[in-house]
Amino acid sequence: MKRIHSLLFALGLSLLYTGGALAGLEEDVVYLQTRWAEVNYQLEGKARLAAFEQLVAEADRVTAAHPDRPEGWIWSGIVKSTYAGASGGLGALSLAKASKKDLERALAIDPQALQGSACTSLGTLYYSVPGWPVGFGDRHKAEELLQRALAIDPQGIDSNYFYGDYLVRQKRFDDARRHLLVAQGAPARAGREVADAGRQREIAAALARIEKESR
Repeated sequence: MKRIHSLLFALGLSLLYTGGALAGLEEDVVYLQTRWAEVNYQLEGKARLAAFEQLVAEADRVTAAHPDRPEGWIWSGIVKSTYAGASGGLGALSLAKASKKDLERALAIDPQALQGSACTSLGTLYYSVPGWPVGFGDRHKAEELLQRALAIDPQGIDSNYFYGDYLVRQKRFDDARRHLLVAQGAPARAGREVADAGRQREIAAALARIEKESR
């Protein structure tokens, strides 16, 4: 994702909002994405879970304040899905379902918002959650959504990383390596230093897994 200030104006939100409302939405989204990176990549254990719980409440506040904009719903979905992965257990599935609902709402508003992040995040949910009868996981839906995200943002770090991660899990190592290398070479995102550093570690781990499992 590019710096949120430039992205919002590129999306033309200035034509839809008064200056004060736009500033409020922008500040809220910047806070969510910045705090999410800190919690996800810099905290551990109980402190991490407690911070995610608080961030979910903040995300709900943002979507309540801006229900017709996709950006808040996208970040609410990302926060809840990451919290689900961190918490595990029976509560994780309810968080995953809440994330799915938020991301589907964002898609209904504008599937291209934040460079297709709703497609990326919802696709990731579909390949991470167990399938029926336990959950709603579906690898075919996952791939469809991840490919939609790539069509929107073909050189993006997130779109390529998550599709690469999906392909690793499917043992499609050649295609996975190609997308992970694109992600690895993606330009740094202004204001997203913590998120980029964490994502690059995940990319390196995925590439190492390919080398190990494809021998």
